[in-house]
Amino acid sequence: MTDQSSIRLIRSALFVPGSRPRAIEKAAGLGADMLILDLEDAAGPEEKSAARGRVDDALAHWAGCGAIRAVRVNGIGSGLEGGDIAAARGADAIVLPKVESVTDLQAARVLIPEGPPLWAMIETPGALFHLREIGEASAALGLAGLIAGTNDLAKALKTTSRAALVPHLALIVAAARGWGLVPLDGVYNAYQDGDGFAAEAAEGKALGYTGKTLIHPSQVAGANDAFGPSQDEIARAKRLVAAFALPENAEKGAIPFEGTMAERLHLAEAEAILKQVKDAK
Repeated sequence: MTDQSSIRLIRSALFVPGSRPRAIEKAAGLGADMLILDLEDAAGPEEKSAARGRVDDALAHWAGCGAIRAVRVNGIGSGLEGGDIAAARGADAIVLPKVESVTDLQAARVLIPEGPPLWAMIETPGALFHLREIGEASAALGLAGLIAGTNDLAKALKTTSRAALVPHLALIVAAARGWGLVPLDGVYNAYQDGDGFAAEAAEGKALGYTGKTLIHPSQVAGANDAFGPSQDEIARAKRLVAAFALPENAEKGAIPFEGTMAERLHLAEAEAILKQVKDAK
């Protein structure tokens, strides 16, 4: 299992349409932690071949911008996955949509045995029931993270309510945390609704997600702010680290701290926050 304090902070993961060269060009300067070239939903049937042909140029253009360079391929069974995965060999990550079970991940890994890490999109009710087996196989299959595919999941569950998804979103987080994977929340469709986005991002952070997938460049800054540590969290983390560093606390497993009992696990969380801040500079 991965030590989650060492996992790179991914606050913002922007889907970039593979069908739009201008969007690919502009994405490098947006400050997103992860850029996902989308060959699936953002490319229509007549655009998929051209989108696949842009993978190499997109990855080259994004090199050095600081973002994880990912490609969302078409799903297993689409008939397009083989060519997509072959084209994405040079990416930092491959995002696999509509993962139903560990069988889909195994099929992808057969196509690219020594390739980059896989990210599984959890978008169906069936996938929720297979989270345990997906997690148990994650190390062997090079799975790095789980992405909540909220649009497709809501459609499958026949709900238009984010509240109805919350129990399932929490389950995805639990699976990710249980097997050392990175959990990313789903997209917020109303990209012009800044207040609504902020509220949903805050809820996602409260559920335990490290960041959010995005459909529009205007959402990047909001996601980075929402999922990054606040100034109050940073200040408190510094005080807690300093408290444990005092000679009288050096060997203690728990100490009184600002009206609470702080344990070594809280120290590890504080140190992880400060590391995130340092890495983001």
